[in-house]
Amino acid sequence: MIENLTLDQLRIFLAVADTGSFSAAARRLGRVQSAISQSMQGLESTLGTPVFDRSGKTPRLNEAGHAIFGDAQRLVEGARVLKARAAGMAAGLEPELTLAVDAIFPNSVLMASLKALSQTFENLPVSVFTEGLGGPEQRLRDGVARLALNSFLSEAGARDLESEFLTRIPMIPVVASHHPLAAIEGALTREMLEAEVQLVLTDRTPLSQNSFGGIVSQKIWRFADLGTRLDYLIEGFGWCNMPTHMVDGPIADGRLKRLNIAGAAPVALTIQVVHERGRAPGRAGRWLIEDIRRRLVACPENFLAE
Repeated sequence: MIENLTLDQLRIFLAVADTGSFSAAARRLGRVQSAISQSMQGLESTLGTPVFDRSGKTPRLNEAGHAIFGDAQRLVEGARVLKARAAGMAAGLEPELTLAVDAIFPNSVLMASLKALSQTFENLPVSVFTEGLGGPEQRLRDGVARLALNSFLSEAGARDLESEFLTRIPMIPVVASHHPLAAIEGALTREMLEAEVQLVLTDRTPLSQNSFGGIVSQKIWRFADLGTRLDYLIEGFGWCNMPTHMVDGPIADGRLKRLNIAGAAPVALTIQVVHERGRAPGRAGRWLIEDIRRRLVACPENFLAE
């Protein structure tokens, strides 16, 4: 009966196939050779077909053995992952880390931390949702994400979600180097900006209709995606405030120019770690946030402490 197939039989089968003999498999597994032979006889009886060619001095996989070899590997590895995941959950590890991240957060920092996370918790499934404005909060409310890195909280979110400061991301006004505003010498007045198109982020969730930075211009183009807005900015469609880490490169290579606006105060957006009230992050979530904090401290020129 196929139901009698055991993981131990599959492990022994793989060891024999890998080492090339029952005796070598016995030495690797710390068993006696007779136990290895008996287990393989039981495997073949359960499967209803031989899996080794025993006509030579050493057993070799026959056609059936080659056919099931990959399946056996996947089953043994799946059992190992299941055991490791269960042990992790027993030790306080989340079954899965689900993270909603504001698109303004630096992707280079996030990717470096997630890579380190995958090496530390190698069997942990991870889901990452990149959103804008009210998107991360909406993911929390929908139950899709358990943890968020967010620049915006609605009034309701401030009441029933818990948040803690992570970093502040400086914003600077920029425009394409071939845009008319880039050719003006000296500080720009509000009147000069009002006459030009301002590229504004809009929220695609019902939580907020706010945008990054104040709206100054009388001509508005709205975008729901930060990356798309950057593309249109570089092409000269208008001006806007952008995170410094996203525009340092285009400024350095001459595609964008930083605007000097008369009387403008420095602008920075606060990124918070947000989760449901009373449901703190698990062990992997806490580890990830602390790793992100360390990486942010290592590049203080782009990110600000509170």
